[in-house]
Amino acid sequence: MSTVLVVPGLHGSGPAHWQSWFERQVEGSIRVEQSNWDEPNLARWAGSLRQELDRARGHVWIVAHSFGCLATAHVAQAYRERIAGVMLVAPADPDKFGLSEALPDEPLGFPSVVVASTNDPWVRVMRAAWLADRWGSRFVNIGAAGHINVDSGHGPWPDGLDIFNLLRRSHGDFPLGPLDGGDAPTSSRRKRGESRRTQFDWAKYLGTA
Repeated sequence: MSTVLVVPGLHGSGPAHWQSWFERQVEGSIRVEQSNWDEPNLARWAGSLRQELDRARGHVWIVAHSFGCLATAHVAQAYRERIAGVMLVAPADPDKFGLSEALPDEPLGFPSVVVASTNDPWVRVMRAAWLADRWGSRFVNIGAAGHINVDSGHGPWPDGLDIFNLLRRSHGDFPLGPLDGGDAPTSSRRKRGESRRTQFDWAKYLGTA
């Protein structure tokens, strides 16, 4: 059994946001709530994440967005034995909050992927790539997708769910083998009226070609 923690960014993720959609698609998803979504207080946000990690059952997968990525990176290394992997989408530039020194400067120690955009107002794509390299994460550049939120058209996000499922399968490539046994469950349920999509060349995007 495993748990999926969804960690939103500033102002939370409303019902139309892809993270809220993820929660409806992925079994075992739990949102990490904050007492004040409008105040980017790293210590408090990290504390909320720690509470959920401490009470979670089994290994934990984390899906974070924006400032939530910074809270996740801040906490993650202390929970290496609990965290199976993390998906960090559109991480906010820590320099915008004066937090670079508070984040790890070495690999996180478990499978991770950073998903970024070429026109994100919260982080330059090269900065996001640098963070991915710093944390030992796979880097996925999805092109001009803004901050990868509702404003940029990312409500239901099947391609993002594909990235997450690929991450969940990737733990089998590590020396200790699968954490949960076998492949990740199929969690994507296509709803009526949901648009079809062009499948990404994952080997190209994840550098495995």
